[in-house]
Amino acid sequence: MDEYVPSALITSKDQPVNLAQPYLYDRSGSRYPIDEPRWRGDDGSPLMVSALPGIGRGDIDPAERSQWRYRAALPVPMESWVSLGEGCTPLLPALVGGVRVRVKPEWFNPTGSFKDRGTSVMMSVLAKQGIIEMLEDSSGNGGSSVAAYAAAAGIGAKILAPESTSAAKIVQSRMHGATIELVPGNRTATSDEAIRQAETRFYASHNWHPFFLHGIKLLAYEIWEDLGFSAPDNLIVPAGAGSLVLGCFMGFSELVAAGAIERVPRLLVAQPENCSPLASSFSAGMDATVDGEWRPTIAEGTAIARPVRDREVLAAVVSSGGGFQTVREDEIPPAVLALAAQGLYAEPTSSIAAAAVPGFERQGLLEAGDTTVMVLSGSGLKAAKTMADIVDARDAAARDQA
Repeated sequence: MDEYVPSALITSKDQPVNLAQPYLYDRSGSRYPIDEPRWRGDDGSPLMVSALPGIGRGDIDPAERSQWRYRAALPVPMESWVSLGEGCTPLLPALVGGVRVRVKPEWFNPTGSFKDRGTSVMMSVLAKQGIIEMLEDSSGNGGSSVAAYAAAAGIGAKILAPESTSAAKIVQSRMHGATIELVPGNRTATSDEAIRQAETRFYASHNWHPFFLHGIKLLAYEIWEDLGFSAPDNLIVPAGAGSLVLGCFMGFSELVAAGAIERVPRLLVAQPENCSPLASSFSAGMDATVDGEWRPTIAEGTAIARPVRDREVLAAVVSSGGGFQTVREDEIPPAVLALAAQGLYAEPTSSIAAAAVPGFERQGLLEAGDTTVMVLSGSGLKAAKTMADIVDARDAAARDQA
């Protein structure tokens, strides 16, 4: 491989952009070739892929038992890919806050979270581009996922994580052979350190890399197929950086473009009150987030004070007719326990989606007769200590009442 050049130093002049094909673009409107290995635009903003036409049911590969059955929807043709069998998670009935929903338990993915969907596509593209060493930053699930798929792809991975990250997530990343560096401070400090180190190592952050979102968007295609090739009325998701929000919006928007569905589902997004920059900005009618004083939350995967794609996420929620709901810390453990009582072992980061249901009802965003899908993003096994603390507190309260 040629000597690594930081993507911020590569310009679109290095290769011509064929506007008849998909291309990358940044917030300033600059365009870049789709096959150029870069993670952000020359203006420092995140990259997106130009609009795609979407696919119909005839484009699905029924012989492929993974999310790669929808690979015709990707921006570039893929003759081979890096897969551990991600996708095709079940769609299960559940009762959440008195509302009947269908849940997608994303811990059926290989490393236990929805992140595998995006990582599989991102790592496949990196392998195709000849990347042999990469850098990632994560509060846990993203790092675990990148470590596993980097191992499968034969790509060396270095992962930066906040020093407060759950031990189980760090062990998983180490087990796959990734180099781990714990960074003092919060999630923002980790992101800042990753961008500094990106000057010497290719940065393939799941929050920045444009192809990660194109793996997440395949979840929308999967839900569409799960529901007999129809869209739900509502999609409830937790959000930190918002990749679930934006990826699903992209996927359902492509289905609208293909004529497969009539409209994008309402995107109903949950954030913890202790760290809710997207929800706060939405409530204030802003189109971007601003710095705020946020507190720690047991929903550690959502503790992202400066979401990279804030403008795009907020615009997606507005476009869908959806909304946000924040949840207090004391509302999260009951939601964890209520899901567990139905056999659903969801980590606190996932469970805020369930905790937000009463709030969405109060807002009038959930109506009788609606088809509502809730994404449970990761397994309780990823947050073993926090889960133990929750059940210990429950049992202690029961003893006190006895």
